[in-house]
Amino acid sequence: MNGDLLLGVAAGLGLAAACGFRVFVPLLAMSLAARMGHFEPSAGFAWLATTPALLAFAVATAVEIAAAHVPWLDHVLDVAAAPLAVAAGAVAMAAALGQTSPFLRWTLAVIAGGGAAGAFHALNGIARTASTLTTAGLGNPLFASVETAGAASLAAGALLLPALGLVLAGVLLFAALRLAAPRRR
Repeated sequence: MNGDLLLGVAAGLGLAAACGFRVFVPLLAMSLAARMGHFEPSAGFAWLATTPALLAFAVATAVEIAAAHVPWLDHVLDVAAAPLAVAAGAVAMAAALGQTSPFLRWTLAVIAGGGAAGAFHALNGIARTASTLTTAGLGNPLFASVETAGAASLAAGALLLPALGLVLAGVLLFAALRLAAPRRR
């Protein structure tokens, strides 16, 4: 594996994990970075730098964040976002892989990108359920803000320093698994 591919995989995994928290935040970050020349998407993903894509992701991000702060709507959004998170994770991974063969790009995108996004979305759903049960839903707006900050941090880390994005994703995964695991005495 060459260095560019490793950086692409690291960036893609960080971006895909961020899609598990918020579907559109990482896509908006990728679009902004591509537009400003700080991110070169893979072949076929130049549309990420277009004005329509940037506007669509900005509107979708605003709607997603606003809906996540409405106590009853957050659960509906969480359920509906599951397949979207997996798809967005696959797109984020594919766009980050640079000039690789289409077979390798899409294999990694579906398995690693979609898998990372799905795993983070599932763990996030467990944490949201715990928040709902322990605070009767009153803590969910705060939880939604933490989710958004996590998605933004992971996306920025993955784009600015791909290894950092990968490390952040690993740390968050470890922390989520520790919180979700039953405690033994």
